[in-house]
Amino acid sequence: MSYDNSNKGALFKNEKQNERQPDLRGPVNVDGKEYELSAWLKNSEKAGKYYSLAVQPRKVNGGSLKAKESDNDEPMPF
Repeated sequence: MSYDNSNKGALFKNEKQNERQPDLRGPVNVDGKEYELSAWLKNSEKAGKYYSLAVQPRKVNGGSLKAKESDNDEPMPF
């Protein structure tokens, strides 16, 4: 039996090197595509404590999991 990880994710504490880096990071799967989720703990007078989120395609070994659009290395004409 295999585990279905579709439409699920997890956040883990990030060992920050500076204050601009997210407090939490982790993988998330949406409709079979892998993404990296980042979260920063924020505080406002109106809302109190909350998390600000960012999502980007998940990178593996310094590259993106996003499919290559073209094998042609020539620059685009625009």
